[in-house]
Parts: sequence; C-alpha cells; structure tokens
Amino acid sequence: MRTALVHGRSPRIVAPRGMLFLILCGVTLSVSACGSNSGAIHGVIIPIDVPGAGTAAGQGTLGWAIDDTAGVIAGRRIDASNVRHGYSRASDGTITSFDVPGAGTGSGQGTFPFSISSGVIAGVYVDASNVNHSFFRATDGTITTFDVPGAGTGIGQGTQGRNINTAGEIAGFYLDASNVIHGFLRASGGTITSFDAPGAGTGSGQGTALGGVDNLNAAGEVSGNYIDASNVFHGFLRASDGTITTFDISGAGTGSGQGTFPGGINTTGTIAGTYVDASNVNHGFLRASDGTITTFDISGAGTGSGEGTTTENINATGEIVGQFVDASKVNHGFLRAPDGTITAFDARAAGTASNQGTIPVSNDAAGQITGYYVDASAVHHGFLRTP
Repeated sequence: MRTALVHGRSPRIVAPRGMLFLILCGVTLSVSACGSNSGAIHGVIIPIDVPGAGTAAGQGTLGWAIDDTAGVIAGRRIDASNVRHGYSRASDGTITSFDVPGAGTGSGQGTFPFSISSGVIAGVYVDASNVNHSFFRATDGTITTFDVPGAGTGIGQGTQGRNINTAGEIAGFYLDASNVIHGFLRASGGTITSFDAPGAGTGSGQGTALGGVDNLNAAGEVSGNYIDASNVFHGFLRASDGTITTFDISGAGTGSGQGTFPGGINTTGTIAGTYVDASNVNHGFLRASDGTITTFDISGAGTGSGEGTTTENINATGEIVGQFVDASKVNHGFLRAPDGTITAFDARAAGTASNQGTIPVSNDAAGQITGYYVDASAVHHGFLRTP
C-alpha cells in the first residue's frame, strides 16, 4: 500500500501503502449512502469521520484495516495539531478512540493502527523523541507494547509491527542504529525472530521490509520486499519454516526506488502487489502460490511518472483492491474480481485535483472495503464500501 514518507525518512519510496512506510515523527457519524461518480454503481460508500479529527489540509480520518471476523475497522484520525490517534469502528458504526501510553503528542507523533485480526489491533506508536515502538490492543482494550532487540533508539528508528494474523502472530520490521531495516515475526507468546532476505542491502535505508494490513497470513507466511545495495526493490515470500523465496516481476525497473512491491498475501498464499517500471509508472501484479505471475493495469490509469495502477490488498477470495492514478494525478479506487473483472469507484465527495480522490486500503472476506478519500480541501475522510 503506498504511503508518503514523513520527516525525511529514507529511502524515498514510490510504493504500495503497506510497504515501507517509516513512521516518524453511541457516537454519531456523518453517514450517507453514496454511489460512484465514475458512472458505475457497484457498492454503497459510507463516509466515516471520527469526532476530534482535524479539518485542515492533511488532517481528518483514515480507514486502514478491516477484520474478516466481524467487519470491524481499525484506523487513525489526525487532529488539529497533526497528532495521530487510533480508533476502531464496530459494524454497527460505534467508534472507540484510543491512544497507546507513551505515544508522543507532537506533530507527526501518536498512535498508528495498521492491522486487525479477530478484534486485536496491531500497530505502531511514535514517542516524544520520534522513536517507533510496536503495540497490540486486545478486544478488552488492554494494550501491550514491545520493541525488537537490536532496534535503534534514534529519530525514525525503532520497531514497527505492521501485521497480525488469527494466531496472534505479528510481523513487521525494525530499523537498527545504522538505519538498516530488518524483518521480524513475533509469536503469540512473545518470542521474536528476526530475519533478512538474501540480497538485502546493509546501508542506511536498505534491508528487509514489509507493509501493513495483510502481509502475514494464517499459515504464518510473510510477504514483503527487500532493498538491495543499489536501492532497488525486490519481492520475497517467507514460509512458516523460515525459508525465503525472492522474486521480481518482469518489466520492473532496476533503478533506485523502482522494482517489485508485494502488497498483501491471502490464506491461499497468493500475493498481490505493485511493480514500478523504468519510467516510474506503477502496475499491478498477482503471484499465485505456484509462482505464476499475472500483471494488470486499470483502464484510465495514467502512464506518466508516479501514475498508473497500485494494488493495496487481497482478501481470502482473491479480490484485489487498490487505486489508480490518472493523467491528472487524481486517485480512483478499484476492485479486481478473481476472474479479472475490474470495478472502478469514487467516493462522491472525493476531490478531483492532483493528489486528491479515493484510496482503498484493505478488504475483508465478505467484500467490504475500507480506506479514505481526500476532498477538494485536501481533508481526509474514512469510508466503508459495502458489496
């Protein structure tokens, strides 16, 4: 899943939102049933605005992950001081806000939920010194924090737990004192295993990373990418026994910041992701469990640098969600069915200028989609799209 880097975090990445996003630094909802303004209505979109969210550019509410078991959404709101706060939204619309103890209260700091499974939320909090730490929040609201041994304690360093599965395992990455990135898997009992993909670089901003939401499946398989010594990105699959298989999509660029970016793995071991070509255009791909790769582009996607098709997630049935950026740099949501049929959609209130529009982030087994849209004032709003 593609996310902008913050506060000069290195490396600079044009990648899916769940990839290397180095963090630094009864409630009444506004609800209306909205169709797509793309001309094809294939679902109902419910806007989500969490009380306390800021209303200036870059602030607001973001939907991030949706639970397969009960349709609970985990996300974050950005307040008027640009501090992040976590929230969960139940299927009946009830919102519960929370902050991890120790989270900083300065701009760019706070609580960042990334993944949810069986009601347990995993994520990252950024402290007052801009160091990253991981947490998980149980269904009763109890919060547990942890750091991977060897994680750095400088600005932008630390531990980032990005994914949680039904077994309570958490996968993510950490930056050491030299800003090298390493993957990790935390067992439900607390045992942590670190790992590095073969070929991963050992310079600052290089190493082994993985994104958020669903890059860890129920079988304990992990999908992610590694950054080599030339700052090129490559995909990997780590099996439950620790065996790592690396792969590159044909057509992926070999320049700095280009390459292959897995975005999620489902229960069958199928990986969806994005590759960035030599012209810095994004394209979608699907890698089956037997290694067969299918690539695709959404009609209407731009062909300039930073444009194209970006996949964000894949659910248990093989449906893929993501966004495509058109030639005017506007984001539009899409849903790709297992047979390859594409449905494009936009939230009605989404802006139509550069860097605005609709950005799906994840989807559940029932076909519900969450994400956010950016309006004409560059304010963020979460959404739930029902099938």
